[in-house]
Amino acid sequence: MRRILGIALAVLLIGGVTAVIAIGGKKPEGTATKTVRGVIGSEKSEFFRDPDVVKALADKGYTVKTETSGSWAMDQLALKELDFAFPSSTEPATGIEEKAGVKGAQNTKPFFSPLVVIARANAAKVLTDHGLAKLNGKNSGTLLLGPFLKAAAEDRKWQEIQGGTSAYPELTGTVFIKTTDPATSNSGALFLATTSNVANGTTVVSDEAGIDRTAPLMKKLISVQGAMEQSTDGPFRAFISGSGEPLILAYESQVASLLQQKQDPGDMVVLYPDTTVNSPHTFIPISEKATELGSLLATDPKLRSLVVRHGFRPTEGVAEFNAATAPHTAYLNSGLTGLRQVSAPTVKVLMALAARAKE
Repeated sequence: MRRILGIALAVLLIGGVTAVIAIGGKKPEGTATKTVRGVIGSEKSEFFRDPDVVKALADKGYTVKTETSGSWAMDQLALKELDFAFPSSTEPATGIEEKAGVKGAQNTKPFFSPLVVIARANAAKVLTDHGLAKLNGKNSGTLLLGPFLKAAAEDRKWQEIQGGTSAYPELTGTVFIKTTDPATSNSGALFLATTSNVANGTTVVSDEAGIDRTAPLMKKLISVQGAMEQSTDGPFRAFISGSGEPLILAYESQVASLLQQKQDPGDMVVLYPDTTVNSPHTFIPISEKATELGSLLATDPKLRSLVVRHGFRPTEGVAEFNAATAPHTAYLNSGLTGLRQVSAPTVKVLMALAARAKE
């Protein structure tokens, strides 16, 4: 009798478990159901590591795993093994699509960030006092690329710019902006796009003659730097820690993120080049699993708010960015006023400039 009761109880228990699985055993809402892998520019790594971003993506059914690479080096990777690529601008996208076998993929540009030059306070003062920059206040201003490039062409040194004085002994050697490698990194490549435009009479370099005309100056801008990195992350962190060069090329997003996290910017001055090429981060779906992820980053309200928190400007979210960064206008040019927006050269021309600059 006991054995019969035991069997009956077991059957009931099994039936109960089955009912739980059938009725209430589905995955809790917000649990990711799809894992996608992709390659991103390092400036987005903190965004994808943010626990709030991880949760927001999981709520939409995604677990996102990333590796980093210079945007212009992504086409050298085994892209067909990935689900998406996310370079820092549109220019390298064509090569990435061709290598991945997804030419003509439906790209998304969910956010962008202009390039800035971050300067030590004394460096910004010297540049301003001698006509190479204009300050709007203590912590922000405009880099005047024409006069700056003239000084670079003449191999001017900090002491020479100061008229031979040594008021700031920490400023020594040739005046230059520390950038990333233009052959592999988006920010370095767009720095050449911008400076070559100014050096070419405010015209986009479009042919061999333009390359020949501007290449000597581009080489000076790059060769003076010595060893170069593929990512803006390293030079930016070095600057914030108090080391590094007095003038560093960075993305505005790195500055805006730092300020919103209430980290100490030290004596940082943010100089917006008066001629600039915007950097629309371009999401390229490689597999069907990642097709909708780019549009989610552009349209989902929660993800957009996190994009802004990490300093990026949503493509259709000017008001959101301005509201979030309103306490930090002493550093940021929210409206990008007074800046001349220019187009980048073709990929072929830009890579030719990079090659000539590194000869």
